[in-house]
Amino acid sequence: MKHLLDLIRTIPDFPEPGIQFRDITPLLKDAGAVREATEALIAPFREREVAAVCGMEARGFIFGSLAAQALGAAFVPLRKPGKLPYEVASVSYDLEYGSAALEAHRDAFLGLERVLLVDDLIATGGTARASCELIERLGGRVVGCAFLIALRELKGRERLAGYAVHSVINF
Repeated sequence: MKHLLDLIRTIPDFPEPGIQFRDITPLLKDAGAVREATEALIAPFREREVAAVCGMEARGFIFGSLAAQALGAAFVPLRKPGKLPYEVASVSYDLEYGSAALEAHRDAFLGLERVLLVDDLIATGGTARASCELIERLGGRVVGCAFLIALRELKGRERLAGYAVHSVINF
């Protein structure tokens, strides 16, 4: 994974002082690296009969869609409030600096019970935990959570206790 790690740019003090932002855009410019990252992301879940992959807005859409395509599964977007046109369910959660919410269509998981949650990065785990709650509220069963990057010092995995959690790159 050294090759992938070398393609992740660290931007100090963004979006505020003290934060080390992990920028995946250099990796996204390399088609071979994107394929390698996607395969590494889904490898532990290939035999889990994943019916749907969920990705959170917005960067989770990138690797979530790629993972869904590679697994031959459906893709279900988890969106910010007000973005979906049909009946929705929503979950609110706390962030380090405020709160946020995610929504999904109420019928998103009909016939798609086995769900893999995918995002580019796990930090404190709040968004991922809320996503799992929303998936389960709508009848999905989370078979795992996969992240391109994990920021270990922020202990996001601890908020996902009870779920299979996989990360490709760990900082």
